[in-house]
Amino acid sequence: MPPVYGFVVIIFLLSIVLDLLFGVDDQLFITNPVILTNILVRSVALGIVAIGQTFVIIGASIDLSVAFMISVTAVGGSYLMAGDPSRVWWTVLVLLGLGVLVGLINGLLITRLKINPLIATLGIGLILKGLLNAAFDNFAGAVPRSFQSFAYDNIGPLPISVLVLFAVVVAGWFILRRTKYGAHLYSVGGSQEVARLSGIRTGRVLTIAHIICSLTAVLTGLFVVSRLRSGAPWVGTDGLYDLESIAAVVVGGTALSGGKGGVLGTLGGVLIFSLLDTMFNQIGIDAYLKQILRGAIIILAVGFYTFRSVEEPS
Repeated sequence: MPPVYGFVVIIFLLSIVLDLLFGVDDQLFITNPVILTNILVRSVALGIVAIGQTFVIIGASIDLSVAFMISVTAVGGSYLMAGDPSRVWWTVLVLLGLGVLVGLINGLLITRLKINPLIATLGIGLILKGLLNAAFDNFAGAVPRSFQSFAYDNIGPLPISVLVLFAVVVAGWFILRRTKYGAHLYSVGGSQEVARLSGIRTGRVLTIAHIICSLTAVLTGLFVVSRLRSGAPWVGTDGLYDLESIAAVVVGGTALSGGKGGVLGTLGGVLIFSLLDTMFNQIGIDAYLKQILRGAIIILAVGFYTFRSVEEPS
């Protein structure tokens, strides 16, 4: 087993123990098909954007604009669709184009102007927030019933949204592990200077990572608005998708320093958060205590991976 997945396995086993102690009706939460499906659906929104966040963090960058991008997508999607099924596809294309533009701007600010990724992406996020709040102060528009199938319909036993999440994970894994771009991204995250001397166009590689991240934020926003049926300026920021996506990436074993990790670990981190949230809800744990426990898990994860990296021979 790769060491980056060690903490994920530990937390999963601890979840099983809690499940045995507090499971309802003498049945494990994770063997109850209804609860298991709910856990998977709960993982979709965070999971999709966390895959994109994995790309930028592997490249030793970060993206704090994703929550604002999700809000823009949710409001823009419902406003432009206006309940009309004929507007769905061109609205989706417009929003994907906006995602490419925002990711490109983030990447250029970081690679060309050498602005710290934290500052650059937060600044872009606040600009998006300001523009959104200036135009909308409440729910706007509505998505047609046909688009709501993204959040509510199934293909066979699995929800469409879960299948989309799995497709994003597979695509992310393939790009990182089976393409030249993926190898270059790991090299850039390990050392930009070494990568540059090796002939890798580091700025281009990192900019593409930010475009991918923004596109996953758009996809998450589309899922959120299909679930809510209408978008509001706060749906992304209230969901804490920026911080929670980073947390899921870290818990999944991707190093914040870059150059290590992958999307499978990130998916494990997302599933752990969803599993624990579901269990805590079943047990009746206070919402504030849930946040404390989440924070403790993140700290333990960073400590675990730091310890493992020290233990590994250089």
